[in-house]
Amino acid sequence: MTDVRVMTRDDIDAVAAIRVRGWQAAYAGIVPRSYLDAMDVEADAERRKEWFDAGGSRVDNLVAADGDEVTGWAALGPYRGEPDDAEVGELYAIYVHPDRVGRGAGRALMEAVRARAAERGFRSLRLWVLADNARALRFYERSGLAPDGTDQIEVYDGLPLKELRYATDLA
Repeated sequence: MTDVRVMTRDDIDAVAAIRVRGWQAAYAGIVPRSYLDAMDVEADAERRKEWFDAGGSRVDNLVAADGDEVTGWAALGPYRGEPDDAEVGELYAIYVHPDRVGRGAGRALMEAVRARAAERGFRSLRLWVLADNARALRFYERSGLAPDGTDQIEVYDGLPLKELRYATDLA
């Protein structure tokens, strides 16, 4: 049974591993190998611990757990783009440990993200996803999000990659 709860400092090492391994699995063949190989679990964990210890963030970090094992992570908060609208939330990240994909943690996290975003007063939720990440596109569409016609280019180790913005109303 997957439970979703607020991330604690004790979860950070697991979250860092999920994020890095999730990137390396999900973006293999999309993002340059050099970029993925340079990702480091320990360095990611140290940055997250510093951020966590500083407190005061507007970001909600949620984890999916099966018993004591953290299997997924999601982060949401105010939308970071234009327009600067307090009623628009953004799903900054959602990852499930590659060994646990397809077992419900992603769905549980997405449901919790939508509920938390609504609790925070967001009327809509947006996210950015790499256009070539077919698995993620299917997941978001099954979760009720759809492309809104906005795109941007992000550069990874010199390679420009197209991102699509997906959105959904929460009201």
